[in-house]
Amino acid sequence: MADTEWWQRGPVDGVPAVLQPIAHILLQVRESVGELTEGLTDAEWNARPANVASAAFHVRHMAGVIDRLFTYARGQALSPEQLAAKKTEAEPVNTTNAAAVLAALSARVDAAVAELRTIDVATLGDFRAVGRAQLPSTVIGCLTHGAEHSMRHVGQLLVTTRVVRG
Repeated sequence: MADTEWWQRGPVDGVPAVLQPIAHILLQVRESVGELTEGLTDAEWNARPANVASAAFHVRHMAGVIDRLFTYARGQALSPEQLAAKKTEAEPVNTTNAAAVLAALSARVDAAVAELRTIDVATLGDFRAVGRAQLPSTVIGCLTHGAEHSMRHVGQLLVTTRVVRG
């Protein structure tokens, strides 16, 4: 486990100052997920104590949330592939595919941080429609929610993994 959290390690190169908290959260998500899932067995990955979501769901969902919210931040609609991927988030994870699931989250975080480097901060307040209902948000609202929603699932993952290992 790292001695400090990402927000205490200084700025992320190339990310505008106003977007640093989002980059820090995303990088912390990846690091925390790796720590929390290390050594999980197949049964632990997929356990649903008290009928809560499994570790498998949380990890896949984080990658999906980041992907979907950054898509909305770009002003785009979700693709058929993104909608199909959303439906697979609750699928089981086992020791043969766990590394791929974690790699997918890691790649999504890398892509999101790279995208943060390209965002014109003058557009952060621009309107963005979210979801089928086209709910109102902004560029920064979508980016922030993608990061904070993922971190919320890290908290849920922490509790789930402690319970299933207990």
